Parts: sequence; C-alpha cells; structure tokens
Amino acid sequence: MALDALPVEHIGTLTAATNEVERPLVKNGPAGTRSVATVTGASFVGPKIKAEMVPGVAAGDWLTVRADGSFSLDVRLSLRTDDGADIFMHYVGIGTRGEDGNAKIRTSPRFETGDERYSWLNSAMCVALGHTDDQGVVYEIYQVS
Repeated sequence: MALDALPVEHIGTLTAATNEVERPLVKNGPAGTRSVATVTGASFVGPKIKAEMVPGVAAGDWLTVRADGSFSLDVRLSLRTDDGADIFMHYVGIGTRGEDGNAKIRTSPRFETGDERYSWLNSAMCVALGHTDDQGVVYEIYQVS
C-alpha cells in the first residue's frame, strides 16, 4: 500500500549551538573532508518533553563533506529533562548547502533512556528536518506513527 504522506507526529524542536568552538579539519581524506563540531549547548522542547544538554558532558557532530558537496553527519549528545530524566540522543543524516550558505539537513534521530516516563522514546522511529543558523542547527523532529 503506497502512502501519499508519511504519518508523523511532531515531538519537539531541537536547537543546538555548534559554532562556538573552532572545528579541526582533515581535508581531502579518503572519505572526504572531515570536521568535528563541538555541541556547546542544546535544548529539546515539545508537547511531552522539555530537556537541555547536560553541561560538561561531551557532545559533537562528526561531519564529512563528500565529493559532491553534500555532507553526512553523526551527532551524539546527552539531554536531561526538566524533571530529571537522562536521555541519550544520536542521529545521522545528510545535508546540502544552499546559495545563502545555510544548510538544509535531513536526519533520523534515535533516543535511549532508562526512565520509565520517557520510555516511549526508546522505540520511537523519528525523522527530522533541519537547517543551520548563526548559532548552529535547528531541527523539527517527528515520530513516525
């Protein structure tokens, strides 16, 4: 059965600061040009969750610029909800740069938590539509129904 649209529910907006720390570049390696963007702060806010990145915990975006100019990303960060639950977030995706220099990004976030209140995230299959801005990245995250 073909779908005309993917059935999704918006679960939140992730905003991450990635432009505060210099990014090392490994240019023209066998897989492309590699860069690591340090995530210095993040928030994830939606109807059922309000969380911030855990201060002092390593978080980053391992980015590879490919030969065609697109880039792949591998992001990992830890979030803590306003009611004390810890959640690990990981996503991979593909991005392209627009003429304005900002990127259009598509990712597939996954979550892990041991907190029963947020256990619905453990089995959530998600997609995210994102873009870059002056601070870093912004994603609208949707759970596939």
